[in-house]
Amino acid sequence: MSLSQHNAIGKNLQDVREKIAAAAQRCERPLEEITLLAVSKTKPASDVEKAIEAGQLAFGENYVQEGVEKIAHFAGHQPALTWHFIGPLQSNKSRLVAENFDWCHTVDRLKIAQRLNEQRPAGLAPLNVLIQVNISDEASKSGIALSDIDALAEQISQMPNLVLRGLMAIPAVETDYQRQLAVFTQMREAFDALRQRYPQADTLSMGMTDDMPAAIAAGSTMVRIGTAIFGARDYA
Repeated sequence: MSLSQHNAIGKNLQDVREKIAAAAQRCERPLEEITLLAVSKTKPASDVEKAIEAGQLAFGENYVQEGVEKIAHFAGHQPALTWHFIGPLQSNKSRLVAENFDWCHTVDRLKIAQRLNEQRPAGLAPLNVLIQVNISDEASKSGIALSDIDALAEQISQMPNLVLRGLMAIPAVETDYQRQLAVFTQMREAFDALRQRYPQADTLSMGMTDDMPAAIAAGSTMVRIGTAIFGARDYA
């Protein structure tokens, strides 16, 4: 990695943090309410290392095997890193998530929750989970309907090895700020309703590089940023 690339990740992180701060200030929210999750999927461990050097400690991965390899690479790192699984989860990969990650953002059916609960090792703290909501009702996306949140939340709340921390969404791509805000506000309302029943639910994971300001204005507590930190991804 060239020196310019090395410096770029640190500078990009600083830029993203400044944008988060500006968005929080505009809607008069305390900055400490918003966590930056650096999405490191498809990026090498050396890029993660650069982000850590710039003070980033929370990372999101979309591919189970790749994430597990990075978690192993940085095992024992001080200060401790937090690893979030944010991709679609197939049943046959649930054990790897249960055994390695700290969070899973994409719980969208009872079977997955049950498997994660059964497969979470006894020596680890309970797995933090978010219910994924398909807020734009896209056939291609994972997630449940708003109307199904209560039933799944109730089931997850009974599982001793999981902690229901909130909701996550990936809305359909939308360039208009007001339309972004409208969709995110629906998620915020669902989150507020969930919190009344489950006080430990403190996380609303929504907002990415292109719609982060609207997500923060609507009440996101965790933004998932990849491209703006690590640059465009090469899926070749």
